[in-house]
Formats: sequence, C-alpha cells, structure tokens
Amino acid sequence: MKLFFKILAFLFALLFLWGAAVQYNDPDSMKWYAIYGMGALASLLFTFDRLKFLWALFLFGFYLGYSIYNWPDAFEGVTIGEGDIVNVERGREALGTLILAIVMLMYAVRVKFFSASKV
Repeated sequence: MKLFFKILAFLFALLFLWGAAVQYNDPDSMKWYAIYGMGALASLLFTFDRLKFLWALFLFGFYLGYSIYNWPDAFEGVTIGEGDIVNVERGREALGTLILAIVMLMYAVRVKFFSASKV
C-alpha cells in the first residue's frame, strides 16, 4: 500500500506541474505557478518520505482556506460559455485549490498515522 501512495503522489506531482505549466497565459500566472508548484514540491517530498506532517497540514489549511475564500457567489460550472466568465474562472480556481487541499490532507494523514508502518 505504501508503494501505491508513493506512485499516486508522484502522479499528483506531475499533474500539479502540468497545472502550473498551463497557467502561462493567465494574468496572475506567477501566483498559480507558486500555488501549484508548492503542491508539486509537497508531492515529491511525500514520494521520497521527506514531507513533514506540519508542512502537509499547513498546506491543507492554506489550500482549503483559499478555496473557500475564492468560491464564487454563484457557481456556474467550469466550462467557458456556461455563465459569467468571472464566476467560471473563480469556480475553476476554487476547485483547483480544493483538489490540492484534499491531496494535502491525504498526505498529512499518511505521514501522521502510517509513516512507521508498512501499510
């Protein structure tokens, strides 16, 4: 099971790097490079058993807080043309950081409760 989570974390690192790479045309791309880059770094640290519990917990709180803060007043989906572009963009950003938060929570739980076991 430990190998499964290491492979999953490596895949998340690749996905987060891809998420950062596609932000090149975003007006606030540097912010998203940092947000997705931190997620990719944490995923790589988890892959190599170097992620600390408090760091994973901090990132979970940061990403969850940002997701709640950025959630649009009226969620209108994530597809362009289905609603107000500002709501769609904020919805995309909120969902992206929510995915990051869930992944960081998974890392925190694994580091805290399963780091010494072979499971």
